[in-house]
Amino acid sequence: MSDSRRRRMSGSERREQLLGVGRELFAVRGFDGTSVEEIAARAGVSKPVVYEHFGGKEGLYAVVVDREMERLQSLVTTALATEAGYRRKLELAALALLEYIEESTAGFRILVRDSHAASGAGSYASLLSEIAGEVEGLLGREFDHHGLDEKSAPMYAQMLVGMIALTGQWWLDSRRPRREDVAAHVVNLAWNGLSQLEERPTLDPRRRAKEREKAERRQEKDRARAEKVLEKARRKAGTRGEAPAEA
Repeated sequence: MSDSRRRRMSGSERREQLLGVGRELFAVRGFDGTSVEEIAARAGVSKPVVYEHFGGKEGLYAVVVDREMERLQSLVTTALATEAGYRRKLELAALALLEYIEESTAGFRILVRDSHAASGAGSYASLLSEIAGEVEGLLGREFDHHGLDEKSAPMYAQMLVGMIALTGQWWLDSRRPRREDVAAHVVNLAWNGLSQLEERPTLDPRRRAKEREKAERRQEKDRARAEKVLEKARRKAGTRGEAPAEA
C-alpha cells in the first residue's frame, strides 16, 4: 500500500483495517502470540497508530472478540426465534453455528481458544451458556405441552447445545461432510435418539417424509415375510402333529 493511500484512509477505515489484521493474527497465534509490532507492521502503520485507536493489543482483542460473539449469538438466536416447528428450530440453530464456522473461520478459532482476560466480553463457554438459556425456554414450553417435568429443561438444554457446539469444533478442521448433512445428523440424534435413528437424515421435510414412508414400507414387508415364515412353520408343525410354533 502506498504512502498516499495510507494518508487518504479515514479514521474509521484505519480502525476496520486494524481489526481485520488483528483478527487474522489472533486466530493463528492467539492473544499471547501476537504483538503490537506485528499488527502495526501488517497494517503498514507505526505502533502509536494501534495505541491511538485501541489503547493497545488488549483493546483491539476485546473489540474483535466482542464482534465475533455478537455475530454468532445473533445467528443462533435468530434461528431459534423462527416461526417454525420445534425440530426445524433445532435444525436451523445447528446450521447457523456451522454456517458461522464455515464463513467466519478465523473468528471461530479466536472464540474457541482459552478465554483471555483481555477480551472483556466473556468467553465462548459463557456465550454457549446464554444460548442454552434460550433453548431452555423452548424446551420448557415443549415439555409442558407434553406433560413432562419442566425442571429437567435446563439439563436437556445444556446437552443439546453442548452436542452441537462440540460437533462444530470437530467440523472446524474436518469440513466433511457438508454443513447441511452435519446439521441433519446432529438433529437426527437429538430428535430420534440412538434407538430410532433415521437411515438417511436430511433437513428437507419433504425428503424426510419420503424416507419415512420408505422405512415404513420396508418394515411392513419385513413383518409380512416374518408372518409367512411363521405360518409355514405352523403348517409344517401341524403335519407332524406338533404344537403350533409361537411368534
